[in-house]
Amino acid sequence: MDILLAAATSFEIQPTIDFLRVTAGPHHVSTLITGVGSIATTWSLMRQIGRHRPDLVIQAGIAGCFTGRPRGEVLVVEEEVLADLGVWEDHRFKTLFDLRLADKDTPPFSAGRLINPYRKLLRLTALEPVRSATVNEITTDPGRIRWHQQNTAAVVEGMEGGALHYVCLQEKIAFLQLRSVSNDVGVRDKTKWDIRSALSRLNEELIRLLERLNKQDHSILEPTNQSQ
Repeated sequence: MDILLAAATSFEIQPTIDFLRVTAGPHHVSTLITGVGSIATTWSLMRQIGRHRPDLVIQAGIAGCFTGRPRGEVLVVEEEVLADLGVWEDHRFKTLFDLRLADKDTPPFSAGRLINPYRKLLRLTALEPVRSATVNEITTDPGRIRWHQQNTAAVVEGMEGGALHYVCLQEKIAFLQLRSVSNDVGVRDKTKWDIRSALSRLNEELIRLLERLNKQDHSILEPTNQSQ
């Protein structure tokens, strides 16, 4: 199978890039550095898909956490919420769905979420599946943090995951998103971050995943429903 490994920045997946340079497997793995944020990621993914359509896209990166997880814990994102697409009004945030500018159940959305239907792939990671919030502005305000915690039930926050889920669901391409916790969501005090541990663990899990995929065929890419 053709696998596309994507990340916002090269440093997030550099150890895996180095691994791929010296390790051959049955599948072809190419890499894509999309740039930071949803707009850059959407454009980069669509351009790459137009040039050479992959069978599977794996996106990886570090993330802030809403729920106090240990630094370096790696999670697989099962659901994405576009958490800041809407308007702050009357002391609360209203989504596109609240404003009736979009239907929360019109594909690729399901109940307002972008859900990964490739459950065989999710299980193959052997990681905990969680919900993520995609934002354009990293959250630091305590009021907004509380809103995200109470209304999105997201475990982690990132800037590119929603673009991955949206594009791949629309294009019907299998996908996975791995996120490693580097910090708690909040005031940007980098003395409390652990980027080194987050990157180390992220690449360990990425390499382990690629090695597991070497033992799989295209049947692992079949979408499944919630009950399967």
